[in-house]
Amino acid sequence: MDYQEIYQQKLTTAERIVENIQSGFCCAATSALGEPSAIMRALAERVLREDLRNIEHHMLLASREERYLDPVFAGKIIHVPWFTSGKARPAVWEGRADFMPNFYYEVPRMWRENMSPDVFYAMVSPMDKHGFFSFGVGAAEGRAQMSNARYVFLEVNRYMPRVLGDNFVHISEVDAICECDEPLPTIPDSECSEKDKRIGQLIAERIPDGATLQLGIGGIPNAVGEFLSAKKHLGIHSELFCDSFVKLIQSGAVDNSCKNINRGKSVATFAIGSQSLFEYIDDNPGVEFYPVDYVNDPRIIAQNDYMISVNSCVEVDLVGQVCSESIGHKNISGAGGQVDFIRGANWSKGGRSFICTYATAKNDTISKIKPFLTEGAHVTTSKGDVDCIVTEYGIAELRGKTAAQRARALISVAHPKFREELLQSAEAMHLMI
Repeated sequence: MDYQEIYQQKLTTAERIVENIQSGFCCAATSALGEPSAIMRALAERVLREDLRNIEHHMLLASREERYLDPVFAGKIIHVPWFTSGKARPAVWEGRADFMPNFYYEVPRMWRENMSPDVFYAMVSPMDKHGFFSFGVGAAEGRAQMSNARYVFLEVNRYMPRVLGDNFVHISEVDAICECDEPLPTIPDSECSEKDKRIGQLIAERIPDGATLQLGIGGIPNAVGEFLSAKKHLGIHSELFCDSFVKLIQSGAVDNSCKNINRGKSVATFAIGSQSLFEYIDDNPGVEFYPVDYVNDPRIIAQNDYMISVNSCVEVDLVGQVCSESIGHKNISGAGGQVDFIRGANWSKGGRSFICTYATAKNDTISKIKPFLTEGAHVTTSKGDVDCIVTEYGIAELRGKTAAQRARALISVAHPKFREELLQSAEAMHLMI
């Protein structure tokens, strides 16, 4: 078949694509940077022009300053983040956007079994000679979303990396295509504070040669990465592929030689970071992206020995309940893959999971370790799942500990100015035996 001829037959404009979207439609986009920006701009224009209503727009997290998040679209385009970003928070807090609670590894199954989108749209890399487009930086849920969709639309962007793995869609599966060449949004490396470095060092000391890593983005993961550059034979099996991993690969610390599955490959489900990160993963046989129901499945994660999971949180209470996604009742992010990787690491031979937080907030006026979580806080990681809590004051090992032992361990890594107060609260709650 002449795939270029088929491409030309299906090539149109974003404006014509959105003519298929009607009031009440459920639309789904791939993770983060896979949102098709030209299609979304055209949809916003049509919605205002024709007064369309109640169009749901589902995706992992908003990564651009998209117009549909403005108050004028209330009741018209209803954004449904599956992990609320800073750009979407005002809409969520004001009741103009919804949000979807989930464990990330279950997302594809939810799309296949519980939801049927009218429209699937995604930004992809240019088509290869065999008729395949790569989902690029977001492999997580696209295949599942399009499996039940009435329409499949792609926005081709030459700036989208071609990332290998189970990360492709064929032109025969597509209803229409548009083109829009725009550089992807980038996130520069976060500067590591002294607290980040202390936490990073504490964790790095517990990571043996040959371990497999899951890291997030930000100062603490960057600090962990800095202290791992002298390690040997590390592996990568992570929800997010970040700049820290590129540095560890280039330093020789990561070679993926000790992994029990996907040996020799760095595995992830999506990427956010710098332009150099996007250039590194482009057509790189050493990096493979797979759907999130593979990458984040705790049963898959656990197959790698010495699996190390590093995540962050908002606050933790004295029995080890962890809130990582809200400030009180106000949703600020989501569970993401935190629980997926904590369970996978806990089940792994020699694995450990670390949840990190500064000991305080707001210039040392608020303790992040509390007698009980803030009223309305969303519990992300249960007390039964948590392994280690890390602050700049040390590591509290909670797995296999009683409530009293947990309280003592957590108080020992709280800021010194709050320890007596926390001890008194623990005694009043009859936690100290």
